[in-house]
Amino acid sequence: MTDPLSLPFACPRCHALLELTSPDEMVCPVDRLPFRRIDQVWRMLLPEREPVYRTFIQEYEAIRRAEGRGSPLAEYYRSLPYRDLSGRMAGDWRIRSASFDAFIQHILQPMEALSGRPLSVLDLGAGCGWLSNRLAGRGHSVAAVDLLINNFDGLGCWRFYETAFTPLQAEFDQLPFLEQSFDLIIFNASLHYSTHYETTFQETLRVLRPPGKLVVLDSPVYQDVTSGMEMVRERERRFVKQYGFPSNALPSENYLTYQKLAELTARYHLHSQILTPFYGLSWILRPLKAHLLGQREPAKFHLVVLSNAAGK
Repeated sequence: MTDPLSLPFACPRCHALLELTSPDEMVCPVDRLPFRRIDQVWRMLLPEREPVYRTFIQEYEAIRRAEGRGSPLAEYYRSLPYRDLSGRMAGDWRIRSASFDAFIQHILQPMEALSGRPLSVLDLGAGCGWLSNRLAGRGHSVAAVDLLINNFDGLGCWRFYETAFTPLQAEFDQLPFLEQSFDLIIFNASLHYSTHYETTFQETLRVLRPPGKLVVLDSPVYQDVTSGMEMVRERERRFVKQYGFPSNALPSENYLTYQKLAELTARYHLHSQILTPFYGLSWILRPLKAHLLGQREPAKFHLVVLSNAAGK
């Protein structure tokens, strides 16, 4: 279930405080642009931005359906990330659950102990809402943001949960929130979908409340930029073969490098901490195996924690 309106929303274009005109509609006082809640999901994507994402959303959903994502059973969603009751993506969810456990232990629990109150959390790239559900279950106030609103792999899956959080269709670079609204912001396997990291960081940090934390979960990181470029080419060739299109309608960044992370932390004066969850012995051996076989560098997945230097 979703929660009642609990955050002061802002126009994603001008950041003016929105006026609530009915339980399911808000209006920008500057240009009178309306934003509506349909099927309990706030539609906060600007009209001129909808065509930008249309093809990306269509192709992404087609791939996720073909992969067998989702389920008609609430228990499937409530079991994530620890159990994939469909059995189709068990390997992926083993990675996600290890990352989540490390996040809870090293980031969330210390923040909970320090604050002594519920946190205001922004789940970016929320997908089916599994992370929002887990965080809301711990008593936090959570806004779940994604482009997808379908009811098998997108924000429409709110209906499967007993916890309360706020689902919103919006984009990373034009968030519908006032400045300093959140204690904790999480890129939930989603930062690599950004089309320009600097723009995304600037907007995300605008809504982060000092001394809050910005966490990057499960985005691929490479030492060598050429390895990331080859990964993208491999994926596009595979998608063309399997689905008939490369799924590159959105010019995403696609991956991170350690150099790029260093540049971003320096540019925005952030303190960074990189944690590596234990994903199993096979993951530890992947770089050696790739080297022996003459293959490109495999991606690494870290827990990247960023904060203002004063709030580290």
